[in-house]
Amino acid sequence: MAKTAPEGIITALDIGTSKVSAMIAQAGEGGELTVLGTGQRESRGVKRGYIADMKATETAVREAVEQAERIAGFNIEDVWVSFSAGGLVSDIVKLEVDLGGHRVEQSDIDALLKAGRNAIDPGQRMVLHAQPMRYTLDGLGGVKEPKGLHADRLGVEIHVVATEGSPVRNLDLCVRSAHLETKSIVAAPVATGLACLSEEERELGVALVEIGAGITNVSVFANGVLTGLASIAMGASDITDDVASAFGTNRAQAERLKCFYGSANMSPRDNHDMIDVAPVRVDEDAEGTRITRAQLIAVIRQRLDRLVAEINKELRRLNFEDPVGRQVVLTGGGAELKGIADYAQQALGRPVRVGRARGLVALPDAHSGPGFATLAGLAMFAASNPVDLRALQPTQQMVSRPSTGALFQRLMTAFRTNY
Repeated sequence: MAKTAPEGIITALDIGTSKVSAMIAQAGEGGELTVLGTGQRESRGVKRGYIADMKATETAVREAVEQAERIAGFNIEDVWVSFSAGGLVSDIVKLEVDLGGHRVEQSDIDALLKAGRNAIDPGQRMVLHAQPMRYTLDGLGGVKEPKGLHADRLGVEIHVVATEGSPVRNLDLCVRSAHLETKSIVAAPVATGLACLSEEERELGVALVEIGAGITNVSVFANGVLTGLASIAMGASDITDDVASAFGTNRAQAERLKCFYGSANMSPRDNHDMIDVAPVRVDEDAEGTRITRAQLIAVIRQRLDRLVAEINKELRRLNFEDPVGRQVVLTGGGAELKGIADYAQQALGRPVRVGRARGLVALPDAHSGPGFATLAGLAMFAASNPVDLRALQPTQQMVSRPSTGALFQRLMTAFRTNY
């Protein structure tokens, strides 16, 4: 008989183009997160962040979660799931009401948030997040706790992240087909930013570039919140495919060449280092080839040049230009390529570092790299118990936190009624 899960359990599920990974963590009384179990399986049913094969993805989800359950020693019922496909949009909704100079009461805040919920208009999109970030008093911004202060006008800034509805429904259906409940679906850049960026970085301004297998998400943070999003349909798997095509080998061998011998930078020695490349078909007549490390790096650099050009274009579109010196943080599986931070720093002309998850206790080394930052961020997001205006019932004057297993149903209901 399966052991009952203890209190404070959080299960994160990251469904990516190359892998499906799961993490079971427990939140302590002091707010620390302890990892109890992790699982990983190859993803075969996801293309560019979108589910293309429901059965294959469902199988990978079930196996990854079962592996994490075996390590943790108990079964789980619900998961926090990441959404990393294209089409994500981020916006700040601002709302203000007159108070007449009296002290701000909780009822004033509740009424303002209820009005804020009704003011959100996603159009044809589905809202993933609707979180009050900060308040304003008589136009003064950055107020985190207005209760008890006097003001003529009370305002709120609500961070809204929305996307196309069908891919989200497919994601939820896939999770439920694996006999799991969807606690919440979280935009991947929101989770990844929480894991890789400090609060000060998000306040001062930083760009987070997550290089996944099939898609690269570019996110800009300022004043503590996500202010802009862009998705590029190119990622680390395109580098692998280029290597496979250029040297006549299969994807598995090309991935190995990229990881073990590949780099974003070239040195004179690379012209002399020889690498054996296995053919696509290993049979009696097939012969492998030998290439220099410089040839391999040249192929990798060609794709990186195209990718960084697109990243630079999106950063300009997102107004990430001034002040000069704003930092870029690289994460995702593609950020594990040797020398990529130095290469990107030179190509983008601004400081670049590789972002890894931090702040989790007992995180295995195999899951501590940039390729698992979203997974860790999901657990951290869940542990923060975020307030979400979608959980505000129309008949109530209170903002409630998401209840177990019901958040996605509220999201669907809100979407149908168009807020």
